[in-house]
Amino acid sequence: MRLYQIDAFTEQAFRGNPAAVCLLDGERDEQWMQDVAAEMNLSETAFLLPRGDDEYSLRWFTPAAEVALCGHATLASAHALFEEQGLRSARFHTKSGVLTSERDGEWIELDFPARSAAPCEPPWLLLESLGIREARYVGRNIDDYLIEVDTEEEVRGLTPDFARLGTLPVRGVVVTSRGSEYDFISRFFGPRVGVNEDPVTGSAHCALTPYWAAKLGRNEMTAYQASKRGGVVRVRLAGDRVKLIGQAVTVFRGELV
Repeated sequence: MRLYQIDAFTEQAFRGNPAAVCLLDGERDEQWMQDVAAEMNLSETAFLLPRGDDEYSLRWFTPAAEVALCGHATLASAHALFEEQGLRSARFHTKSGVLTSERDGEWIELDFPARSAAPCEPPWLLLESLGIREARYVGRNIDDYLIEVDTEEEVRGLTPDFARLGTLPVRGVVVTSRGSEYDFISRFFGPRVGVNEDPVTGSAHCALTPYWAAKLGRNEMTAYQASKRGGVVRVRLAGDRVKLIGQAVTVFRGELV
């Protein structure tokens, strides 16, 4: 079975968000996939199983759990197929429905469901474990909390208490603000699923895109996830769908024996 490590949402190796991509040779049980993901020890490992011409089943695992939606590992999966098999488009059957990908020069466009956050009252532990005194907005969708703060500096300077943050019953927490160079910036924390800070989180932009589109009054934006590795995500809101557009770089290819 072919195995790849690919840096997603970047044009440079060792930036963006690394994902492992495994091209399965047949059905594998869930525990085996979880063990491989733990062995790879990346924020996400994607498993692809062919279903027909340009059609694949796709599942994503962190080192600790399976997740229902992952943007950067989908981008990495599309990149692996486009580079290795010469495809220009692919359809992925996932727990979040059918996701499509298309190649456009050096960029790959993914079609994801929008996951807007509804305003909510934050639990007392949420802001305290992030070290946020006051938030401009707090909302929640099926996966995550979404928090807007006043400044880019506040987003970049966060030092969360991951042990306490991981006790909240959500996949993760997205903290965002307007950006100076980009339309908006963000960071994503997911200690509950084994990822204290994710370098670049495509699925988080399924909530960020409708949020900032409403605030800024436009549907096309460029975002930056301000982790240590960092990464650029171009986004476009299209009704109840979000287009995530990014680049990717293959770091290594190998065989899983």
